[in-house]
Amino acid sequence: MKLLRERSVQIAIALWIVASAALFPLCGGHVPLDRPSVARQSVLSQVIYPDIVLAALLLLMLLIYGLTKRRTTPDMAARAPELRVAKIEALALWVYGFSVMILGRVLGQKIFGEGIGLHLNGSLFGATRVQSPFEVVTWAVFNFILFAVVPYIVFRLRGYSLEALNLRSSNLANDTLVIFVVLAIMCALDLLGPNILDLPRHAVPKGASISFIVHLLGTGLPVMIFIYSILMPRYMRLTGSAATAVLLGGASYATLHLFEYWTMYDTVPHAIVSIIFVYLTFLPPGLVKSFLTLRTGNAWVHLWAFHAISPHVTDDTGLILRDFKIH
Repeated sequence: MKLLRERSVQIAIALWIVASAALFPLCGGHVPLDRPSVARQSVLSQVIYPDIVLAALLLLMLLIYGLTKRRTTPDMAARAPELRVAKIEALALWVYGFSVMILGRVLGQKIFGEGIGLHLNGSLFGATRVQSPFEVVTWAVFNFILFAVVPYIVFRLRGYSLEALNLRSSNLANDTLVIFVVLAIMCALDLLGPNILDLPRHAVPKGASISFIVHLLGTGLPVMIFIYSILMPRYMRLTGSAATAVLLGGASYATLHLFEYWTMYDTVPHAIVSIIFVYLTFLPPGLVKSFLTLRTGNAWVHLWAFHAISPHVTDDTGLILRDFKIH
C-alpha cells in the first residue's frame, strides 16, 4: 500500500510497537495506574486492547473514506497561512496549550485534590472518587474558556474566517450523512457494554442533558477548536501530507490528555507507563477525528459523530447521575 510507504506512517507503527513492548518490563506483571474498570485485567490484556480498538477504528476510517470519496476534498492547507507563519502559530498555540494543561494540573490539585484534565474522573476507566457538581462545572468552564474561547477569539482577531478554521460546511448533505452513519455505529458499539440504558429511566433525561452540556463545554468544543479548527490546517501546510497531518492530529489529541485522572507522575517508571497508556488509548480515536476533519473540512463533523454524544452521553451519563446525586 502507498500509505505504508509514508515515512511518518512507518515511524508511527514502529513507535506503537516499541511503546507496547516496553510496558511489559516497566509494569513488572501489574499495571500501576488507578483504573478501576480494568484493574483486574492482566498487563497483556491491557496492552492488546488498544490494538483491537485501533484495528476497529481503522476499519471505521475506511468506511468514512467510502462515504466521502465522491465529494471534493477541501484544500485544508490553503486555509493556513504561509509556511513560516503557520509554524510560528502552531508552536505558539502549543506553548499556550501546555501552559494551560500545567495550570489545570496545579490549580485542580490545590482546590480539589486532583488536576483538571480533559476527562472527568470515571470516564473510560471507572471512577476513583466522587466529584462535586461545583468541581464538574469548574472543569467544564476552565477547559471551555482556555482551550476553546481564548484560541477562537485570538485567531478570529488575526483575521481567519470560519471556513479557514474548519467551522463551515462545504457539503452539508454529505457531512450530515457521515455524522449519522458514524454516530449510529458508535452508539451501537456503546450499547454493547455498560451504558445509558442500564440507568434508572426517570433519571436519564436530566442526567443525559447535563452530561451533554458539561462534556460539550469541557472536552468537545475545546478539542474541536484547539486541534481540529486551528492546528489541522497548519499541520497540512507544514507537512504537505494528509497521512502525516492525520497522525499529528491524533498525537495532538492524545497529548492534550497527558494529565488524565488516572495518570501518575510520582516516579519515572510510573510517568513513562502513564504516557504510553495515554498515547495507546487516545491516539486511535484522535486519528478518526483527524480523518473526519480532513475528509470533510468541517470540524463540527467529528464533534457530533464521534465525541459529543458517543461516548459522553451514551457512556458518561451515569457519572453525572452519581456526581450530581440524581436519583
